[in-house]
Amino acid sequence: MLFLVPTPIGNLADITLRALETLRNADVIACEDTRHSLRLLDHHGIRKPLVSYHEHNEARRAAELLERIRKGENIAIITDAGMPGISDPGHRLLRACIEEKLPYTVLPGASALLTGLIGSGFPADEFHYGGFLPVKSGGREREIAAAGARAETSVYFESPHRLLRTLEACARLCPERRLCVARELSKQFEEFRAGTGAELVEHFTAHPPRGEMVLVVCALTKEERREIQRAE
Repeated sequence: MLFLVPTPIGNLADITLRALETLRNADVIACEDTRHSLRLLDHHGIRKPLVSYHEHNEARRAAELLERIRKGENIAIITDAGMPGISDPGHRLLRACIEEKLPYTVLPGASALLTGLIGSGFPADEFHYGGFLPVKSGGREREIAAAGARAETSVYFESPHRLLRTLEACARLCPERRLCVARELSKQFEEFRAGTGAELVEHFTAHPPRGEMVLVVCALTKEERREIQRAE
């Protein structure tokens, strides 16, 4: 069967006993980056055949792995960090298993999306997940404007070299909205930096960010929603 196995988002200890057992029992482990995954597997003393499985070979590799599942092998999919299928490979093979009625399971585990959302302290009973913000400025600004007007909290992934441009757009398009940049999650220098767009631009100009991060845009308050409704 197919196993989607979440992996640590930073701290190598953040992996479940069931995930380790699944990886030890797999016939092959499909990895987003085999070199990166070897560090995790070596840390836990796991020696298994590895194959690469990433956005550039996903279609071809999915067909190969599907055939192995048909023959009765256990295939585990892991990504560089977090849950397979969330802004990472895994969805195509999972859909194929569903369509062919082949067995699969998804293990619970680490998720940068949920860790960043909860750590922000913003309302989390309802939220919008937008994946990585668009690279082009027009699409990025449209998404930021939409996030600033939502009644629920919005969560995105962002890269360090685009963060300042994103925060500058937030300061211009939704200047009063509270934001949180969650970075180095589960690591020694973990940070949940909250503030307005302008405040975060000032901070990250002085302290250039590193590594992928989670950007959380706070939901509108009930009073803000009432004001918008009155204005309409």
